[in-house]
Amino acid sequence: MSKTIFEALKRASSFLEEKNREKEVARHLLQHILQKSYSQLVMGMQEKISTEDYETFWTYVEEHATGRPFQYIIGQETFYGRDFFVNENVLIPRPETEELIEEVKQRVQSLFKAHEPLQIADIGTGSGAIAITIKKEIPYAHVTATDISDGALEIATKNAQLLEVNLEFKQGDLLAPIAERKWDVIVSNPPYIGNHEAETMSDTVIDYEPHLALFAEEDGLQLYRKMAEQLPPLMNNPSFIAFEIGYEQGPAVQKMLQHAFPTALVEVVQDINKKNRFVFCTINE
Repeated sequence: MSKTIFEALKRASSFLEEKNREKEVARHLLQHILQKSYSQLVMGMQEKISTEDYETFWTYVEEHATGRPFQYIIGQETFYGRDFFVNENVLIPRPETEELIEEVKQRVQSLFKAHEPLQIADIGTGSGAIAITIKKEIPYAHVTATDISDGALEIATKNAQLLEVNLEFKQGDLLAPIAERKWDVIVSNPPYIGNHEAETMSDTVIDYEPHLALFAEEDGLQLYRKMAEQLPPLMNNPSFIAFEIGYEQGPAVQKMLQHAFPTALVEVVQDINKKNRFVFCTINE
């Protein structure tokens, strides 16, 4: 006998809780399979699910119970209101990074003239979420996205096509691919987790998300240090640098950028949870 949406969700939620997984994932999986919004799912709780859809749903639920993130199972994650394709070659975009976009937009408006053609680069683009969203939100900017990973650039290119934006993609390590010209805005959410932190992290992250995009030497600070050393000749005046950071890294990254740009305004900015999450360096002499 076929199950209702309510019955399917109840069974899956209980099963995931038993496996120490988030029960809310069941809803995300079923929404994807049935192509329903959250409100449509709630309104249709007594609707029957086809046998085929239910079997697919239960396969996904069992797969998530092993630890595989549901975003990789369904192949997408929503970021800043848009759906991005993701797989194991890229990190799953995080909600905090949406706040980075907001901060970048505000600083663009305050530092530059309206619709001034800007050169913006996203270093370590992964899925392309930051670069593509910036291009969508600031369409008059020329946006370049870099990554060291072939697999990541394939995903980012696919997302740019799906979301119909023109970006310039370059492969290479950190700032090397963009060193030939000066920039108005440099944004980066690089790997910043120290190797020693691995043992405290969730298996859904450690076992499935790409370690190249997660971990960095020097307690997670290595890539910030390298970029801070290389950035001074690449920045226009005015311009700004925007880094997403681990919540304990604010003072260290601030010190690196202040040393690289002695006259710049370097700020540590908190996220919605009141944790240090971003460092901004504004060059406006």
